Amino acid sequence: MTTQTRKVAIVTGASRGIGAVIARQLAAEGFAVAINYASSANEASALVVELRQAGHTAIAIKADVASSADVARLFDETEQQLGKVDVLVNNAGILKVLPLAQHSDELFEQTFAINTRGTFNTLREAATRMNDGGRIVNFSSSTVALNLPGYAVYIASKAAVESLTHVFSKELRGRQITVNAVAPGPVATELFLHGKSEEQIQTFAKMPPLERLGQPEDIAAVVSFLVSPAAGWVNGQILRANGGLV
Repeated sequence: MTTQTRKVAIVTGASRGIGAVIARQLAAEGFAVAINYASSANEASALVVELRQAGHTAIAIKADVASSADVARLFDETEQQLGKVDVLVNNAGILKVLPLAQHSDELFEQTFAINTRGTFNTLREAATRMNDGGRIVNFSSSTVALNLPGYAVYIASKAAVESLTHVFSKELRGRQITVNAVAPGPVATELFLHGKSEEQIQTFAKMPPLERLGQPEDIAAVVSFLVSPAAGWVNGQILRANGGLV
């Protein structure tokens, strides 16, 4: 596939977890993938090596999505090395479960900086730099519909992402760019499993009627659909991928 016809995807927070599986999925589908990471340099490098050895095109770019300057550079380096962006997947995010009253100013700021401002920064950059006909997939969470205690600030940050998704899809009128969001339920990643007892994990696993935790591959398959031609008529939507949890 030549550089001219090959499509280019940026996946934020892609060094591990769901993001890494999404990067593998898109690479396998022929995308040249820019793997964004904030601090996990070794994992990002290892993923690039893995994808290149499999015959795919991939680069790793360190950038803090909460920084508008870093996000501009993320797009600069992607364009220089791979070409103009066709797909943006806003996977980067943080989650700290804590009652609202126990949140520090710093934790509140950090949660909104990465989850909300990070998405805002990449959307604003994509507005002028993404190819027409592109695809944007943001990440919300099914906790937005569950309203579980301890998740207030996280949910607020993701509810804002859903609002950005709805409005931005309308603001790109005439560009043939779709903007959607995936809202996973509990997914068996290090982020989710860390600090939970086996009993807690089993409780979450039994909550959906399908009686299991989501797998990163479940979410990557949804992203794959949303960036494909098959989803050309899906726009401004929140797809809750949670096994029927809510």
